[in-house]
Amino acid sequence: MATSEKTLYQRLGGYDVIAAVIDDLFGFLRADPRFARFGMGRSLDSHHRARQLLVDQVCNLAGGPCFYTGRDMKTSHVGLGITEAEWEANLQYTASALHKNGVPEREQAEFLALIAHYKSDIVEG
Repeated sequence: MATSEKTLYQRLGGYDVIAAVIDDLFGFLRADPRFARFGMGRSLDSHHRARQLLVDQVCNLAGGPCFYTGRDMKTSHVGLGITEAEWEANLQYTASALHKNGVPEREQAEFLALIAHYKSDIVEG
């Protein structure tokens, strides 16, 4: 299979790279006080479930073998009051996580485009 025929999932390096990117992203978000409100009142199990859902969703969107069982993005984010500034910070942290995991620029852009598709369902303010 030629490189141009490979899925984004394959070009990223598969499940383990996607999981590492999401783990690093969540680490960046947890360290930023602007995002503290999203972790308050949630159990460790709830945090693990959110992480797994995002890994599965990105894996699926990138053409991998995962099956996403979560809710749609509008339902999942309605009422959270996510702002444009929080959205932009999240994208910057995602780009940092991709870079940290050695994802090439082309695949970084495609990964970010997968997420950007949901902006109107996530940003409220």
